[in-house]
Amino acid sequence: MAIVEVRKLRKEFGGTTATDGIDLITEDGEYLVLLGPSGCGKTTLLRLLAGLEQPTDGDIVIGGEVVTALPPRERKIAMVFQSYALYPHKTVRKNITFPLAAAHIPKEERAAKVQWAAGVLGIERLLDRRPRELSGGERQRVALARAMVREPQVFLFDEPLSNLDAKLRTSARDELKEFQQRVGITTIYVTHDQVEAMGLGDRIAVLNAGRIQQLGTPEEIYTDPANTFVATFVGAPPMNILRVEDKLIGFRPENLLPLQWSGSRQSQLICKLEVTRVENLGSDHYVYGIVPSLDPDAKVIAKIPSTVPLVGSPGSTETYAVARDKLRYFDPDTGDRLPADPHLVDSAHHE
Repeated sequence: MAIVEVRKLRKEFGGTTATDGIDLITEDGEYLVLLGPSGCGKTTLLRLLAGLEQPTDGDIVIGGEVVTALPPRERKIAMVFQSYALYPHKTVRKNITFPLAAAHIPKEERAAKVQWAAGVLGIERLLDRRPRELSGGERQRVALARAMVREPQVFLFDEPLSNLDAKLRTSARDELKEFQQRVGITTIYVTHDQVEAMGLGDRIAVLNAGRIQQLGTPEEIYTDPANTFVATFVGAPPMNILRVEDKLIGFRPENLLPLQWSGSRQSQLICKLEVTRVENLGSDHYVYGIVPSLDPDAKVIAKIPSTVPLVGSPGSTETYAVARDKLRYFDPDTGDRLPADPHLVDSAHHE
């Protein structure tokens, strides 16, 4: 295991800045997820850590050693790519063995490592098959085994589940988490999928425009977003954002409830919701609408569990409410989080 640290890491491609002075330190043995939209710099950051790109400025430290100038093979890392990059003409056994043979590891030691990795990942029965005979999840485990036999200090994953269908992606995500907890190796995982990030990460670093917007646990990222970008990028549906007076007020869709189901009126933002559309998703209903008295230009969504009687239909106006402690406040110019403003809520409180 090892701690990974990047210091003022900057990477430019021509006139484009991919990573803009990033500072980041992992914890030893943690599962850190880099989350963000396409083009935010997350894959570039991973490639810099792997040594596949050289930074324009800044340093990379792995296990207490500055590795900025070292080639990939000397960094004691293993990277699993989106495509898995298995050799189609080689058996599973030979695919797993390949990096050991390239490092001139003795044959007996190679065989022992392959059996160990295959046992950990439950793929012993696949060792004599070829990649075309495997499912997507099995190919993933082969790629993991090939990375494991190198005994790396750090695992780097570049969207390894993106080529799998939704059902297989769920089971593969569970396997990846169990695997990392079992081996205890520091893991850095890149994804644009917030469900993967929330389900896998001990901590999540949300990136945008080459900078880290927020670093925290899944609960911190979701419940207490640092700015409006994090608030609206993480969450499905995203956080509702309304402009009230000179501030932005945010609240999660599941916190916007029919008044009769929302608790005490003394600590709520109560509003008249003009319903425009209702979606039935089985376990939940999504109620879409606007609140003209607060922000007539902003659309809002209420996420109502199917266990709660639905209140509202297209064209109706209903009374909904949000508990005061569920409200988040942001600067309308910078998007940054602001302290709670009880006066703002009180002035907006109405029926």
